[in-house]
Amino acid sequence: MPAGARYHLATFIAEAVERELRGQVLDGYLADYESRKGPVAESARQRARQVFDEVFAEEAEWPAAG
Repeated sequence: MPAGARYHLATFIAEAVERELRGQVLDGYLADYESRKGPVAESARQRARQVFDEVFAEEAEWPAAG
């Protein structure tokens, strides 16, 4: 496999794993919130996902600490 293809595959896999982990973190947070405060409306869940995705998208734009 050419080096460029390996890089793209590795990037694709890393991004997929990151999305999955973000989803798990958010699901865990929402489950904890519901156990303490009660049900969360579907519209609020969708908004939480949107905000969560926006925050992580902004994080990707930040310069790395060095």
